[in-house]
Amino acid sequence: MGVQVSWDTGQEQPPARRAAFASMTAVAAGDKEGWLALFAPDAVVEDPVGPSFFDSDGKGHHGREGIGAFWDKTIANVERFEFTIRDSHAGGDEVANVGTITTFLPGGYRVDTDGVFVYRVGDDGLIRSVRAFWETERAMATARQVTE
Repeated sequence: MGVQVSWDTGQEQPPARRAAFASMTAVAAGDKEGWLALFAPDAVVEDPVGPSFFDSDGKGHHGREGIGAFWDKTIANVERFEFTIRDSHAGGDEVANVGTITTFLPGGYRVDTDGVFVYRVGDDGLIRSVRAFWETERAMATARQVTE
């Protein structure tokens, strides 16, 4: 997997922004164990928020075991990720990133997922929650076969 994260991180960033950047970097690198290590033991990932084909009851993936299963069901099936963050708003122990996640899938398909990705961290800097606001239908409408 190639790593392409576009984001001006500056020098002094709030902890939630640093954690979000570390999360994107680990995903782009295909580093499951490194990614899971960023999460608190009781963390929750809602990606996307609400019921979806990744989470039929819409309650999120809980704890490192549940988050690891989410990786296996979703992230592991992507050949390459590119994250483009166009804006980032930090406040308190959270950050809301506005951007596009581009996924390159087997068979030469590409999907662009526009959304708002909210990370909350604890005092220890570990991720307590990720809430990804994006719409399946909008993302799937961008699916196309590409040659690179």
